[in-house]
Amino acid sequence: MKKLTILAAILALTISLGYVASAQTLPTNDAIPQSQLITPDQLNQALKTATPKPLILNVGPRSMFTQAHIVGAEYMGAASSDAGQQKLRDRVKSLPKNTAIVLYCGCCPWGHCPNMHPAFQVLHSLGFTNVKAVYIANDFGTDWVQKGYPVAKGE
Repeated sequence: MKKLTILAAILALTISLGYVASAQTLPTNDAIPQSQLITPDQLNQALKTATPKPLILNVGPRSMFTQAHIVGAEYMGAASSDAGQQKLRDRVKSLPKNTAIVLYCGCCPWGHCPNMHPAFQVLHSLGFTNVKAVYIANDFGTDWVQKGYPVAKGE
């Protein structure tokens, strides 16, 4: 009985530590440098206090943007497309290179997202130096909406 209790405690601890680690760990082998990533919680906290607010650009599918998006975000189009990348270039062309810009998508788990890397690369190639990418591990609904962070709906 004592061994079973110890085993159950170890299992519970392992599961809880694994959850904490997965909830807070950023990827280390990604094309976007870890120093340029921000978690949804970090962005939510920053938006409460940041002045001026960063330019928030959604680089995912339009259908997801109209369902729910970060308050103040602008829709750029899917950055996996030439049209989405061009809209992104057009939006930032007159901005200072040190403008605080936050990119996010949330269409799918981070490792499968076709939009974040192209969007980040476009801004990086244009010389922008203050770009953050929101690390959405699962999807926007799970990692932002269901956590109760503020959203806007529609265009």
